[in-house]
Amino acid sequence: MKHLLILLIFCSSLSQTVKAQAQFGVKGGVSGTFFNEDQQQFGENPTLEIGYFVGVFVDVPMNERFHLQPEIVFKGVGDFQFLNAPIYAEYYVAEDFSLLVGPSINYFFDLFVNSFKVRADICAAFRFSEPLELQLKYTFGFEELSPNVLFLGVAYSL
Repeated sequence: MKHLLILLIFCSSLSQTVKAQAQFGVKGGVSGTFFNEDQQQFGENPTLEIGYFVGVFVDVPMNERFHLQPEIVFKGVGDFQFLNAPIYAEYYVAEDFSLLVGPSINYFFDLFVNSFKVRADICAAFRFSEPLELQLKYTFGFEELSPNVLFLGVAYSL
């Protein structure tokens, strides 16, 4: 909860900086986390666990097609929980379809020890209406003990 409060303060100050151009929102959905059964054979024996995610974001338009979108997402799967905090560069390919890419910092609460990991995210988003968007995101782990995650959810701009 403390992390969400920090993000809300960050988003609020960012909003003041861009003079009401920024748009806040919430998101949530289901996720699939790809763990490995045998860490000695990383990548050869993946297992899938279904989980959930909830979060907040701020969309900052830079021009008509290019936006910046920082967000923070709380993710739970089985006994594991972590925060995913990407900063996306968003490019609108069409009026209602955008691609997002960027680095993310992740804080794992239960992965052997509390730890930070740097990961890469890619995302595709389709806007159904002005406030409602469907998103499909994939997060790549660069380290052996950093699972990959597929997110499918909705985002609602406030």
